[in-house]
Amino acid sequence: MSFVKVMIHAVWGTKSRYPFLTKEIKLKVITHIKENAHKKQIFIDRLNGHTDHLHCLFGLNADMSISKTLRLLKGESAFWINNQQFTNSKFEWADEYFAVSVSESMLDKVRAYIDNQEEHHKKATFMQEYEEFIKKYSFKNHG
Repeated sequence: MSFVKVMIHAVWGTKSRYPFLTKEIKLKVITHIKENAHKKQIFIDRLNGHTDHLHCLFGLNADMSISKTLRLLKGESAFWINNQQFTNSKFEWADEYFAVSVSESMLDKVRAYIDNQEEHHKKATFMQEYEEFIKKYSFKNHG
């Protein structure tokens, strides 16, 4: 048996950053994503967001890549949101996402950050947050 503990902080937005995720819809979507992840043996530690994006702290298992995990979470949830007819137009997640590994020593800080999304976004937009991540983690924007 392999023992793997790799924690990933991923962020993904709605297509065109449209604010589909009202408080009521966001809560239903988060609950659904957690239930779906559990069925697929994806460990979600934290999941929260704002009107146009979600933050997810999840553990990778030995058989799963970041892209496969996010494809499963994003694809299935978009399909489910459309089936539930929560939105007047077709719901889609943006193709791109942001993901970084999180060290054991930083887990509590990342958890607090994800838990406090409502408060954080009173001060910063998703675009400002995105730019901050790109800069903080030295990503090159390949637009």
